[in-house]
Amino acid sequence: MEKKDRKPYPSDLNNDEWKILEPLIPPAKPGGRPRSCDMREILNGIFYETRSGCAWRMLPHDLPPWQSIYHYFRQWKGDGTLERMNQTLRTQIRIADGRDAEPSAAILDSQSVKTTSVKGVRGYDAGKKVKGRKRHILVDTLGLLLIVIVHAASIQDRDGAKLVLNKAKSCFCRLRLIWADGGYAGKLIDWVLKTHNWVLEIVKRNDDVKGFQVLPRRWVVERTLAWLSFNRRLSKDYEVLPETSEAMVYVAMIRLMIRRLVTNIQPTGP
Repeated sequence: MEKKDRKPYPSDLNNDEWKILEPLIPPAKPGGRPRSCDMREILNGIFYETRSGCAWRMLPHDLPPWQSIYHYFRQWKGDGTLERMNQTLRTQIRIADGRDAEPSAAILDSQSVKTTSVKGVRGYDAGKKVKGRKRHILVDTLGLLLIVIVHAASIQDRDGAKLVLNKAKSCFCRLRLIWADGGYAGKLIDWVLKTHNWVLEIVKRNDDVKGFQVLPRRWVVERTLAWLSFNRRLSKDYEVLPETSEAMVYVAMIRLMIRRLVTNIQPTGP
């Protein structure tokens, strides 16, 4: 049941969303003090922080203590819970859409974002003129996140792509085709074929067309990056560790997918 002692925030889980997400929460570890936190409120706190962009210490007082919320976020980041949640929800959406659980095709792209004064890995992207980090993402044809790797913005797209694809190799056995933009052209195409036996197809812009173009396949991953931009915590990279930045991307996608699942499940009618 929804809590009655506080007004809900727009980022809160509703009852239907909670029913889907609750089974994906790891059980409490045996021994020690029993778990006393309301796990639904813990998730509400994590979603609030990602959506609003506030610091952990500035979470509202009608949510659980920020230390508890951050503790679970850090724990789930480290043990892979957030990645598994993303994978489970993505699989449910694909099956509901009449697709195979695992994709056979994907789209690759990157996004350079500024960092703040916090310490950590960073670099300068001369092409985008951004000093910070680069989010490299691989999505399926629905735009759902498969892999995210965060690294210094100074690393070239071709080199960053190898980090993403090497990780994807052990996760997606059906993958055969990857679309990408012209920044990935060149030797990377042969490397992908020889190393992973995948086809890397470059979707090029038509130079004869002036102004904005909707490019086949590429618009899907660009839309996913736009989805991420609705979360203020992702407007810049505020994290010390790139792994924390990756976890924030997974949180944003989990919130998006759980809402989509409920929208698709709920019956329509008068």
